Amino acid sequence: MRTILVIANETLTAGPLLERARSEAAAGTVRVVLCVPRRTPTHGNFTYSDNVYEAAQVRVDLARGVLREIGIDCIGEVGDPDPYSATLDAVAEYSPDLILISTLPEGESGWLASGVVERVRNATEITVEHIVTEQSAGSPFDITLVVANRTTSSDALIAELHRLASDEPAGRERLFIFVVPTEGGDDLAVKRARARLTQVVDRAKAQEMLAAGLLGDPDPYTATMNALAFFDVDDIVVSTYPETRSGWLRADLIERIRKSSGLPVDHIVAEVAASRSGA
Repeated sequence: MRTILVIANETLTAGPLLERARSEAAAGTVRVVLCVPRRTPTHGNFTYSDNVYEAAQVRVDLARGVLREIGIDCIGEVGDPDPYSATLDAVAEYSPDLILISTLPEGESGWLASGVVERVRNATEITVEHIVTEQSAGSPFDITLVVANRTTSSDALIAELHRLASDEPAGRERLFIFVVPTEGGDDLAVKRARARLTQVVDRAKAQEMLAAGLLGDPDPYTATMNALAFFDVDDIVVSTYPETRSGWLRADLIERIRKSSGLPVDHIVAEVAASRSGA
């Protein structure tokens, strides 16, 4: 069995890479090893390493699911933040027969700017193929980023997500990536946020929605901006309490996200009683 090592991040579920993996599988039995270097957040004063790891793990899990659907055996892991080090670590562990490094085009890829492809070729005796993916090639998913914390149990939020999923055209799937800010970052706040995240992801999956999630920076704006750096998002849903009860609204979160992201932002208001009832 041939082992193919795939090194990618934002292009992990893009068409060109999937087609290359499919062509290898058609030629014989293969095992695909996915390695996603974790990325450093671009906003905020602190690096929450668990959150960074989770964002990369979401990519790994999604790609594994896509490859399994087309009949390709695969395993995956989160790698070192440096793609060169991540690749060499995976080479040492899995002894691949072929390395596929997938990036955005020259001028858009930080990996190419640092010479990752040539450095890996020079450091190994394994065939290295570079797959270039245009940003427009996209992924098989339309991705909605959902930012919520105390209102994750809101029926209004789940109803809106169900509507978005139902409106998808034939042949496409909508992926909901939930980001739950940790509200302070102490151990108790993290545990509460984790419980809310687990509950809302499980609830979405129970209604046959494609969902994943991660914890975010305590500041909801920072959490959103970091998530946008991790994922190629199509639109954003922000769920809050009404204006009289929401600190996020008092901080003008919705408009700040709209201006910074340039993406459509849908605001879902959860009534306090309804949210408590859902919890």
